[in-house]
Formats: sequence, C-alpha cells, structure tokens
Amino acid sequence: MTQAFEAVRLPLEHIELAGLLHGPRHAPPVIALHGWLDNANSFARLLPRLPGLRVLALDLAGHGLSGHRPAGSLYAPWEYARDVLQVAEQLGWERFSLLGHSMGAIIAAQLAAAMPERVERLALIEGVIPPDAPPANPAQRLGKALREQLAQGSRRKPLYGSRHQAVRARSLSGLPVSESAAQLLADRGLMEVEGGFTWRSDNRLTLTTPMRLEPAQALEIVHQVQCPALLVIAEQGLLAKRNDLLERLPFEQVRLPGGHHLHLDDEQGADRVAACINPFFTSP
Repeated sequence: MTQAFEAVRLPLEHIELAGLLHGPRHAPPVIALHGWLDNANSFARLLPRLPGLRVLALDLAGHGLSGHRPAGSLYAPWEYARDVLQVAEQLGWERFSLLGHSMGAIIAAQLAAAMPERVERLALIEGVIPPDAPPANPAQRLGKALREQLAQGSRRKPLYGSRHQAVRARSLSGLPVSESAAQLLADRGLMEVEGGFTWRSDNRLTLTTPMRLEPAQALEIVHQVQCPALLVIAEQGLLAKRNDLLERLPFEQVRLPGGHHLHLDDEQGADRVAACINPFFTSP
C-alpha cells in the first residue's frame, strides 16, 4: 500500500514539533497522537487506510523528530494538550477530530473533555485514562520523582551496537511490538551516535511521574467528553480485562483481535482498526 506522507515541521512559540500529513487537503482534519516512547510512525500502517481524512500524525514533544522540552521542564499531559491546540491554530483548524493510541489516547480524551468547542470526534485505541495511582503514600511518589530528577544528569540512554539490536530490544520491551512495527518506529526514533545507536526520545520521559490523578478524577474528566467517542480495545491488550473501568465509560466500544499495538503490528490489524474508524469519522 502506497504511503504518500508529507513530512512537516511545526515551529510553535515554545518548541518545534515534527509530523506526517496524509490525505486530501480539504478532507475532515484529524490530529493523531501516538503512545509513550513511540512516534508518528505508530500510524504508518493505519493512515493510508483512512483515505477520506486529512490526518496529521504528530511526533509528540520529546519523541521522534520533535524537539525536547527545555532544561528543567517535564512532560505533563496538559503540556501535550497545549501543544496540540497550538498545532491546530497553526494549521487553521478551528475544529478537528482526535485519534489517539495509549498515552496519546489519554491526552486526546482529556483535551476533548476540556475543550469541547474544538473537538469534533474522538477515536481512542487502547487508552482512555492514566494508569491508576498505587495506594502508596503520594509523598513517597513525589520524593522518588524528585530524587530521579536530581540524578537526571548522570543517567545515560541504552546504547546498541547495531540498528538490528535496537529494533530487537524495542520489539521485546515492556509493551512489545512486532519486529516490523519496531522497524517502522526506528525509522523516526533511532539515531546513530558514537559507538552505535540509541533512541532520540528524551530521557526524562522515563522519570517517575510526580503526581497522578485519582481514578475518580480521571473518570470525571472523560465523562465531560461531549463529542461522539469510540474506544478500540485489543483482545490481548491492556484494557481487555478492565471490565471495572470499561463498564463505567460513556464511549462506544469495540473489541478486536491483537495486542496493544494492534493498529501497527501487522496489515491485518491495521485493516480491522481502519474498518472501525473510517465509518466513525465519516458518518453524518
């Protein structure tokens, strides 16, 4: 399948973001947001299957070919939401839809809830609210985060002797992907350095989050979403067994075969996801 992507650079007032545009110029606009430590190529298989949409797949700040936050900054979800709004302003998209995977789905849901006047439709893949905060003392979490931040200067990224080793490591990570999917992510996310290869992503993305929303707060946010919303759940993914959460969500839900990256792992998964998303985005 031909992948006619247009690479773009988007200089915002505080950071420069990169992305891939796909689809007819005057088709309904969609901004696609990838998951944690992924990049815009998370949608490389899916976008060509969405021919009636004008989709911008972003490299979120700190990921892929986008810039990193300034020294002393962190990567809070609301900062990503601000980035998305500024991108939409730059493109002249007063109203747009959102397509998110995993962390990108969480950001998309929060933005749709907070800015209902801007978001037309919301499609989520394997993500909806942040992970539950553990029952441990929140002061303990904050202390752990602060200690990590103080030690940040001495932390080094993993170094791989070859591109193949890096791709293999990504495919076997905590959120595994197929090797062909890891190759696609490496095309935008891997860089050659002295001694081998490493990932472009900002090392601060792996730091402990200082504070998390309580589950009740996170649910209250998604219940404020006013636009039509669709949640795609992978049968072997992270949400499939969360019936306690899923039954409380106000979204249309569909279950499909596959793992957490079902839209990226193979052509069949991309076909299935597209078969759900196309009618959802294009229906009256």
